[in-house]
Amino acid sequence: MALIDRFFARAVKRGQLTVIHADGTQQSFGEADPALKPVTIRFGAGATRRILRDPSLGAAEAFMDGNIDIVEGEILDLLILFASNNRWEDDNSVLMPGTLKTVMDKLAFRIGRINMQRRSKKNVAHHYDLSGKLYDLFLDTDRQYSCAYFSDAGISLEQAQLDKKAHIVAKLAIGPGMKVLDIGCGWGGMALYIHEKTGAEVLGVTLSEEQLKVARQRALDAGVADKVKFELIDYRNLTGQFDRIVSVGMFEHVGTPHYRTFFRKVRELLTPEGVMLLHTIGRAGAPGVTDAFTLKYIFPGGYIPALSEIAKGYEGLRYFMTDVEVLRLHYAKTLKHWYERTVASRDAIVGLYDERFYRMWCFYLAGCYVSFEYGGLVNYQLQFSRSRDALPLTRDYMFDGERELREPHKVTLRQAG
Repeated sequence: MALIDRFFARAVKRGQLTVIHADGTQQSFGEADPALKPVTIRFGAGATRRILRDPSLGAAEAFMDGNIDIVEGEILDLLILFASNNRWEDDNSVLMPGTLKTVMDKLAFRIGRINMQRRSKKNVAHHYDLSGKLYDLFLDTDRQYSCAYFSDAGISLEQAQLDKKAHIVAKLAIGPGMKVLDIGCGWGGMALYIHEKTGAEVLGVTLSEEQLKVARQRALDAGVADKVKFELIDYRNLTGQFDRIVSVGMFEHVGTPHYRTFFRKVRELLTPEGVMLLHTIGRAGAPGVTDAFTLKYIFPGGYIPALSEIAKGYEGLRYFMTDVEVLRLHYAKTLKHWYERTVASRDAIVGLYDERFYRMWCFYLAGCYVSFEYGGLVNYQLQFSRSRDALPLTRDYMFDGERELREPHKVTLRQAG
């Protein structure tokens, strides 16, 4: 049995995988399982060698180049097959890299993850300055490019993203007359929502020129450009005082060497009664490294932190950690929507870029999906306050505020104030 066949035999026990090698030989692995779709793949010449040399990056690039062809099923089915057989919590995954590969990956990652200020803008542009047409094809209408909040499992992506904004704004307890800072504001959806619902003045900052253009135009179109402003600026260069600070989906780009800089800067920007909410992808386990595929093709300079690493950033800075919430499967549901919309838009995406880009994007979203559904990724919402009594005594205010924000026929908080 070929070396790669021995790997498949160990990795796939439930569900059925059929492999057609480049020489035409065929081998099947696992047992049929009604919960898992059967998958058949065909290897082109050299595919096996690429995978054995570097399993993560090699498999991704072989798929992107068409060197791995999925005859039955699709890339999501293949990754589900592997991931469901090797769940994070079972601690016996055969997908983990060997000792030497782990050491080399950590060394390379340690060298590369020093996210200096001059490199941050370039890293952000690599991903977020892609064509706006691409994001319109797979995101919701508000272009919320972060974990949605599924208040009910069956709601639409649009509703789940709306509920995410309500969930966050309710936690922040934003009142009339407050000044709010949105660090990593994306295309402006959160900032515009905050002003609409609370009347607060909002400053959104980004390092993406494309996002800045869209966000500013949206504020102009809504007639609120004097109340909701957007700037192209690194958070480290900000000045002023804010009653509330929110950061959604940006912390993954900060880099562990700069966590303390981030939290020190946020504390400096908060008023004495200020509150901050951090919404970030996180690791359920110990610190790790970013996989080679993601670093090379998706998020150069990106890193998903363990909770212990985040804690090292704020400990000793005289913050109060006032709330912690772990959203586990919400991001899996979000990514499933994004993947399905990507597949449905195949022709349009190929037209924008090419077949290789389309395959890369599918691999990226499918890989992220299984990492949340079966792997060790979660989403953290962490709330901090400079004051011990800036927020109500119990969490009831969050639930009450969220219900009001999600009720379309009720008056907004701005009107109520």
